[in-house]
Amino acid sequence: MQTIQQFPMERARSRVNAVRGLYRHFLNSGRSKKERRGLRLLQDWLSPAQRYQFEKFRYFDVVGCTSGRLYRIYYTPNPPNVYEINGIGRKKGLCFAPVGSLVQGDVMLAQKIALETDEQSALAIANVIPGPRRI
Repeated sequence: MQTIQQFPMERARSRVNAVRGLYRHFLNSGRSKKERRGLRLLQDWLSPAQRYQFEKFRYFDVVGCTSGRLYRIYYTPNPPNVYEINGIGRKKGLCFAPVGSLVQGDVMLAQKIALETDEQSALAIANVIPGPRRI
């Protein structure tokens, strides 16, 4: 009796996984090989919590190494894509990126590493976009 009840659930999981695979294939089909490699490299460097955030919301949070401030890095080519988040959900934009023509995944990885390893230098070169707004 228990196998009969489990069978529909396994079938549903199989269908959900198939739909997820098609969705990922559809999303990746429009991206260049460089973009896909950049995103794959970024995801390899993310913690499990950051990877979950990125897959679900297309952003992830980073804690600054010096100040302990919370930063949110969004997957968007439009600057700013890095925001400092304070305790009440307000944010200010920070605009900094590595030099060169890089795909978005590589830019986000460089921003993550900069904030986690040398926050003060990253903030020193960043252009700040004031005007805290709600998340």
